[in-house]
Amino acid sequence: MSKTKLLWLTSISCNGNAHSFLNYPQLEIFLDNFEFIYHPILESNYTLEDIIHKDLKCDILLIEGSISSEYKKYNEPIINIINKYASIVKKIVTVGTCATFGGIFRQSGYAYTTGLHFDQENPTFLFSNLKDKTISISGCPIQPEALANILFSIKNNINISLDKFNRPNEYFAYTVHNGCTRNEYFEYKVDNHLFGKKEGCMFYDHGCQAPFTNGSCNKILWNEVNSKTRNGEPCHGCVNPDFPTINFFQTKKNMGIPQNLPIGVGKRAYLTLAGVTKAFKIKRLEEDLF
Repeated sequence: MSKTKLLWLTSISCNGNAHSFLNYPQLEIFLDNFEFIYHPILESNYTLEDIIHKDLKCDILLIEGSISSEYKKYNEPIINIINKYASIVKKIVTVGTCATFGGIFRQSGYAYTTGLHFDQENPTFLFSNLKDKTISISGCPIQPEALANILFSIKNNINISLDKFNRPNEYFAYTVHNGCTRNEYFEYKVDNHLFGKKEGCMFYDHGCQAPFTNGSCNKILWNEVNSKTRNGEPCHGCVNPDFPTINFFQTKKNMGIPQNLPIGVGKRAYLTLAGVTKAFKIKRLEEDLF
């Protein structure tokens, strides 16, 4: 069986996604099926200078990091390198929130720093012609299983259903709140007042964005063990177009009502549910919090 050739190209990046991918538990099997012609960390057949100056065969282009027309590799604009390989590959995959939406490096100082196709939620026109062949995987960092599974799907010509940001519905059609072990505390509005405790929800006072963040952290546990919300830390919404926000550990409120409500829940419905749930006092849920 021939190996699918991958090119992992980094733009304005911390390499966090490249490091995260090294935690893929089946990496050895993955490398039996895929070959990196270049990767910033893993051993590769070619150097970055080879990538820039030669025309090399490649099946899938992976892009990590924010995009700017000013950013260069070996004095070659990153836009030119992307265009060179984007024209010959079968698919393009944006790896991480920076490559997808611009992420934290929107504040880098480079002019017009964005994601490959999106500047937060707004379409950009740097690479609009490539959008139809792109699959986006946002996250800071990405979950390695999600990336590996998508690459296997591309290799095997499996159809991949995408959302409005070109992200696979398999991993982004539901919220991080789904699968959180603290959902009963959420339902009865019992907040956790100490990070790391096993009891309590962190949505009401401590900034957890899981109810309005589409992601798979509680479906594919990190290192097959845990997630932030299960471990007693609020979700920061790192897969979202507006990441990073400010005041990660505080819930923004208007007159005591969270500013951002769970996806699909209106303010009137929320107030009605809140009035009902506050009428319940469940000692079992509150006795271990303090």
